[in-house]
Amino acid sequence: MSSDQDHLKETDTEARFEFKKEQKSSFQADKGLTEETIRVISEDKDEPEWMLQRRLRALKQYQKMPMPTDWPGQPDLSEVEVDEIVPYIRPDVETRGGVDDWTDLPDDIKDTFDKLGIPEAEKNALSGVGAQYESEVVYQNMQEQWEEKGVVFCNMDKAVQEHEDLVKEYFMTKCVPPSDNKFAALHGAIWSGGSFVYVPEDVTVEMPIQAYFRMNSEGMGQFEHTLIIAEEGSEVHYIEGCSAPKYSAFNLHSGGVEVFVGEDAHVQYSTVQNWSKNTYNLNTKRAIVEKNGRMEWISGSMGSKATMLYPASILKGRGASDNHITIAFAGEGQNIDTGAKVYHNAPNTKSTIESKSISKDGGRTNYRGLVHIANGATNSSTSVECDALMFDNESTSDTMPYMEINESTVDVAHEATVGKIGDEDVFYLQSRGLDDDDAKQMIVSGFIEPITEELPIEYAVELNRLVELEMEGSLG
Repeated sequence: MSSDQDHLKETDTEARFEFKKEQKSSFQADKGLTEETIRVISEDKDEPEWMLQRRLRALKQYQKMPMPTDWPGQPDLSEVEVDEIVPYIRPDVETRGGVDDWTDLPDDIKDTFDKLGIPEAEKNALSGVGAQYESEVVYQNMQEQWEEKGVVFCNMDKAVQEHEDLVKEYFMTKCVPPSDNKFAALHGAIWSGGSFVYVPEDVTVEMPIQAYFRMNSEGMGQFEHTLIIAEEGSEVHYIEGCSAPKYSAFNLHSGGVEVFVGEDAHVQYSTVQNWSKNTYNLNTKRAIVEKNGRMEWISGSMGSKATMLYPASILKGRGASDNHITIAFAGEGQNIDTGAKVYHNAPNTKSTIESKSISKDGGRTNYRGLVHIANGATNSSTSVECDALMFDNESTSDTMPYMEINESTVDVAHEATVGKIGDEDVFYLQSRGLDDDDAKQMIVSGFIEPITEELPIEYAVELNRLVELEMEGSLG
């Protein structure tokens, strides 16, 4: 990597995320969402008939379902006009489905991911890397040692062709059906790209797998789908990064994530999302966890104009467990509505939810969560902790926890705290030689430490740097 790229990677986070490239594509769909558009996209991907039919069924569901507008305190979605979105852009890459050699990418796309530090991360700390640009994955690579053990890591378009039986069984059938919500139906109709991960029984992938999603074009939608299947006794850590530069027109991100955690398996899903302040981030993410399986969600969300993101886990088997850790940052003109959902559907299941939010300059953060303990889920336990930090009197933070407890022999705890950065704390740090900005940044870094310590060091450093830039008002 050149010295200029080293500088971008190590110091200039703002430059790494805010740069833009001239739009180039080999195929671009018309604006809007119609049956004709979906047929054109499916034909361009050479999909089997069953996938086309699933898309068309999802489209019909999308058209029938109302826009969610009646949730208390939800972000304003009135600007989300799907008919003004370009739903599919195939980047100008010679090899369909992406390349496995970084040097084979076009210079403009390669330069984009170079600046984001993807090649260096692959060499240093990752088992495999996928990079999506606009609507399709342009690069995918997996270390041979994991391929030899039967681990599959490829883009979803390739998985439809080469792992058809698995995709047909798991894709939006059991975990996130299109009927779940309007944006899940939208996603089911127009999805493109994303990651497919399959880990065989008793295989532990010792280094994380990473996918990075980049929106470069103005006024587009990105709808990548991630499908992770971890068989019995397996273990894998999947990391996702997302970003987009700021344009005058709004962009829409509506991804879908489905995770299947087998008996005694362990999946960790970490995401650091830094969208621009003209992006609406509306995702549906869910996991099904079997007996003694363990699911971990770690999420950092910032940058977007509005986010509605509530990863959900269904604890299906006895002894299954789930852990959610979330950080949200909202600045001026931002409404970040995040949280978690856990369904305890078996005995001896356990869940913990830890949410941290920061708001400044009139921004709004909200924790919206649901814990459901079904009748018969005896000896289950859940703990929910929501902490909010505000910089000024104009900013707001809300907590909306819902508890549905249908069993008496359970352990349930909820705690919420809201506070402002105290003048006394800032004064104390200033007396130790820090200026006002550095003092506040140190307080925030300590506030989010329980989350950053769960991330690989490269991502912990990145998340801290992004929060620092948000505090300065430098992003988006």
